[in-house]
Amino acid sequence: MNKQELVDAVAAATGASKAATGEAIDAFISAITSAVRKGDTVQLIGFGSFSTGARAARVGRNPATGAEIQIPAAKTVKFTAGKAFKDAVNGS
Repeated sequence: MNKQELVDAVAAATGASKAATGEAIDAFISAITSAVRKGDTVQLIGFGSFSTGARAARVGRNPATGAEIQIPAAKTVKFTAGKAFKDAVNGS
């Protein structure tokens, strides 16, 4: 499902216009992005939580030449699915 299909599905379920639903989804994504960028954890009970993680610097290899390269440390985004979401996916 892509973003437009999500907008269509939510608009059909709520009876709201597609334009208003698109703006609401954009605002939702923006709010989560902003909070996680600041280092906060966003918890949506029953769905899951978004948080930041850290990836350490490491040595990698260029697959074409085999030469070692330094891969710098980076922040990552983690999503942990909630129990209700896991149960829905697993059919419990």
